[in-house]
Amino acid sequence: MKKTELGKEKITKLLLIFSIPCVISMLINSIYNIVDQIFIGQGVGLLGNGATNVIFPLVLLFGAIAGLLGNGCAANISLRLGEGKREEASKSVGSTVTFSIIISIIVSMIIYIFLPQIINLFGCTPNVYKYALSYGKIIVCGAPALIIYTTLSSVIRADGSPQYSMFFLCIGAIINIILDYLFILIFKWGVEGGALATIIGQYISAILALLYLRKFKNFELKLKDYKINKSIFKVMLYGVSSFITQITVLVLFVFMNNVLTKYGALTKFGEDIPLSAYGIMSKVNTLLISSILGVSIGAQPIIGFNYGAGNKERVKEALKKIYFINIIIGIVFNLIYLIFPMQLVSIFGSGDNPLYIEFSIMLFRTFLMINFVNSFEMTTSIVIQSLGNAKKAAACTFIRQILLFIPLALLLSHYFGLKGILYAGPIADCLCFVIIIFIFLSEYKKLGTNDNTKETIEKINIQNKKGMVITINREYASGGRYVGKLLSKELDIPFYDKEIISLAAQESGFTKNYIEKNEQKKSTINGEYNSDDEIFVAESKIIKNIAKKSGVIVGRCADYVLKDNKNVYKIFFYSDMDNKIKRATKYYNIKKNEAFSMISKIDKQREKHYKYYTNRNWRNFANYDLAINVDTLGPKKTALMIKDIVKSKR
Repeated sequence: MKKTELGKEKITKLLLIFSIPCVISMLINSIYNIVDQIFIGQGVGLLGNGATNVIFPLVLLFGAIAGLLGNGCAANISLRLGEGKREEASKSVGSTVTFSIIISIIVSMIIYIFLPQIINLFGCTPNVYKYALSYGKIIVCGAPALIIYTTLSSVIRADGSPQYSMFFLCIGAIINIILDYLFILIFKWGVEGGALATIIGQYISAILALLYLRKFKNFELKLKDYKINKSIFKVMLYGVSSFITQITVLVLFVFMNNVLTKYGALTKFGEDIPLSAYGIMSKVNTLLISSILGVSIGAQPIIGFNYGAGNKERVKEALKKIYFINIIIGIVFNLIYLIFPMQLVSIFGSGDNPLYIEFSIMLFRTFLMINFVNSFEMTTSIVIQSLGNAKKAAACTFIRQILLFIPLALLLSHYFGLKGILYAGPIADCLCFVIIIFIFLSEYKKLGTNDNTKETIEKINIQNKKGMVITINREYASGGRYVGKLLSKELDIPFYDKEIISLAAQESGFTKNYIEKNEQKKSTINGEYNSDDEIFVAESKIIKNIAKKSGVIVGRCADYVLKDNKNVYKIFFYSDMDNKIKRATKYYNIKKNEAFSMISKIDKQREKHYKYYTNRNWRNFANYDLAINVDTLGPKKTALMIKDIVKSKR
């Protein structure tokens, strides 16, 4: 998708384009684990479900690393593209790809070596141990693929190709489902078959993701970009929210495994049933989490680009729609959890065990009682990350999982046992919701309105002296801009120079800084004049809008843009070089020995810019109604003279 579309296309349409494929991609990612759980539950039973639950924190760890790099890189390149810094965006992507490959291999090797100790730490029971060890050894071998394709999935979406991200995830998921059926139900390979099916699908997805590296739309990745550079620190800063989100879920998962088995052993349910049931509930809940994060992460390029471009009104519009969608999704899932818990649990096998069914229903209806409010917390975390505030984004998740839930669970379990742990969930959700509202409002207020936009729009809407438009072209340091400002005061009509940049930024999606630096800086490629014409088109629209009212317009080929308009007075200001050098040194702080070359350079740029867009000669006075040497009368008398001429002509 072109950058101007992110800055101009309807927000609803952009959300459909970006978020729907992202939601599907996230759901497919969850299906990898859910499908294993279903087939293992049907083929192996309760202990098999327990094994996948024990290993699931490792999957969360791999996802956390991928979120740190992928979501961080996506946020970074969206902001950089919004600022027009394509080279920085490409370096960020290349560095992230290399770093993700290296770190994924190192992490998987370390975990494989210490896997027996890790699964005991994760709350594994004696009955589940051998299943968890067999399943985990194979899953860890797929870690590099999982980290690489998940990282690239976020980056590819930020480049404007969410459909491709969805495609390679779909292919991997379909292969996983087919192989799960064959390996578990036909070949009877048990948990090892489920793990093998998973990593085969993951490696195929990773290969397809890596093929995209030669297809980026917004920039070209070169070999030198793959060198790890300092941009990786900015990537990790932006991605730390996603990382902490996953790590806090991991910590919560490990904590729950241990306390559920500990307090479950003191009840009729025993230690294996709570372990297995919590795993199933968590896997089912990943469908809600994936949907919420899919909408929010899919919107990252929209939020990040428009925030980087200074289009704060579009950012606020996007936020309102994202929150509305995610809260509705949260409510729908919450109702399903409360109404159909038995049906959900039965999908994963062991439906003939009445104690298993009893605890699972209690778990869904108690622990997830008001789970829909988490949709607000998750959305806020990603949104704030998209706005570049990584610390606050990380805090959103940390507050609920670590600061609120774990202390509450420890306290309530001490007095109420197993039920106390379950009731800690909705209490923590409620408290977190109140806190997150204040965090969100503090960030939302900072958006305010687009810089200078209100003031500039108000100027355009001024009706006084309707129809009087004066365009000014001038040599650098000739005093022409100053004359124009004096003239606007004498005629009591608005003055437009830098003011046009603010409106052009809103129109084009570029930042004000980018437009200011590049509106007249053109490059030459193979002898042909080459430029991105979007700035000129945006400024032309603003100029035509001004012409419907009145104003003094400086530069930007306004005389040519308004060549067919009536009541437009075209003026060219010039001056001799000695006087231009004096003005340059006095008013622009240019050294006297550098003034000549600087003036000549800027005038040459203006001449080329004018020639490129008008096919006219900038200094051909026949193109103007007046061509005046400012030195003849001086700025003030020149402005008064033009005022008299314009009035007499009208």
